[in-house]
Amino acid sequence: MSPQAILTAFSTIVVREIRRFTRIWAQTLLPPAVTMTLYFIIFGNLIGSRIGEMGGFDYMAFIVPGLIMMAVITNSYSNVVSSFFSMKFQRSIEELLVSPVPNWVILAGYVTGGMARGLGIGLIVTLLSLAFTRLSIHSVPMMVLTVFLTSALFSLGGFINAMLATKFDDISIVPTFVLTPLTYLGGVFYSIDMLPAFWQGVSMANPILYMVNGFRYGILGVSDVNPFVSLGMILVFIAILAFISLKMLARGKGIRH
Repeated sequence: MSPQAILTAFSTIVVREIRRFTRIWAQTLLPPAVTMTLYFIIFGNLIGSRIGEMGGFDYMAFIVPGLIMMAVITNSYSNVVSSFFSMKFQRSIEELLVSPVPNWVILAGYVTGGMARGLGIGLIVTLLSLAFTRLSIHSVPMMVLTVFLTSALFSLGGFINAMLATKFDDISIVPTFVLTPLTYLGGVFYSIDMLPAFWQGVSMANPILYMVNGFRYGILGVSDVNPFVSLGMILVFIAILAFISLKMLARGKGIRH
């Protein structure tokens, strides 16, 4: 395919994905905003006032980066897994796969669509947080890199889940039993310095811990882990999941069910 044709195919997939979740904004954009507002009120104002400071910041400011990242992770993942599996279920994905569009363009289109929703929700949550606390950005490059790469990573994860899923129940297993526990135990609401040494070691095995702390470092300048290690780990995971996704697309794994 010519570069112009590739660009047309890529932009078509991306525009379709963006229109898909903006058309039903009351189901895709509004619920996360309401949920995060409740987190700010309950954990930030009510409970946070009793906790006091954490990491040298008031509790509300400390949890805001984690809540933003949690919204980005959840929505980037769910957008791709639901969209791609819906096309599988409707048998319309075959038309895309038999077209001359390269597999990497298909993957890039869906991942970009997932990132658009994840980052859009992240922006909404960030604006909402300003009603509860003040944010002073410590490192714009670290903040932007971490949130963009994390969004891409979980969009890839959602793509793989959709490829493997054979029924609608399968696309809810990973968010319920993997993403949610890892996110809540990933330092969103606390610093791992509060934990005993053993549980600090266990927490270090949680990849979301690095993403949350990398983003927190970008905003507040504090982190439980080296932020550059966080970026390195995210890049490695992206490379692995992208390789797996392209291999699965090439073999058509999970398309027929």
